[in-house]
Amino acid sequence: MIVSVHIVDAGLSRVPAALRRKPLPETVPGLLYAETTVTAPQGPGRRLPLFPGRFGLIAAWQNDDALDQFLCSDHPLASRLVSGWHVRLDPLRVSGAWPAIPGLPERQRAVADDEPVAVLTLGRPRLTRLRPFLRSAGRAEAEVVEAPGLLASIGLARPPRLVSTFSLWRSAAAMREYSYRDDGTHMAAVKADRERPFHHESAFIRFRPYASAGSWKAATRLFFDEAASDVVRQGGGEA
Repeated sequence: MIVSVHIVDAGLSRVPAALRRKPLPETVPGLLYAETTVTAPQGPGRRLPLFPGRFGLIAAWQNDDALDQFLCSDHPLASRLVSGWHVRLDPLRVSGAWPAIPGLPERQRAVADDEPVAVLTLGRPRLTRLRPFLRSAGRAEAEVVEAPGLLASIGLARPPRLVSTFSLWRSAAAMREYSYRDDGTHMAAVKADRERPFHHESAFIRFRPYASAGSWKAATRLFFDEAASDVVRQGGGEA
């Protein structure tokens, strides 16, 4: 099983239609899970809560062939995805649970300290805990964009049923330094969630990124530098 994350600059008028065209596992061979999302910048000083004209897709597939066949299909979303950027991800570790994605590893898989990693967080919010969650998440986002080793990060959401973040890191060591520092805002958010959960269900999933393609033209601090992009790209464009 693999996971793909897609970022597409489709234009403001086309995003609503793209959000409605979520592929369905029962109609797409090899598809296990899919959710189309709006996208949002992370970090302090955000003038807009969303990226206008940009949408995302989080999907799980049986294998690379299933994703390749979908991207070449006549599904109404496929051509939009081909024009954007995507990364392919091999799951390594799950904290929490996300039953909608079958096949996530039950045990942690090894990753070297100097390997690049990606992190996907998923949450199904409790409406009564939405305000404290946003407050806690905002503090963590302000810190993550300054974290050494961060290559790119973005918020993904499908209100009210999904809030998500996606980040790419130069190394597993850099990701762990941010995520598990005792005095950091991320650990503060984790502790607050343990005391009184923000979500009905949630997961923090770590991946090994092994290929990407297309272009992610970042409007804020979202970027790959050339050295970093070579690590996670196999023949793809720039991000």
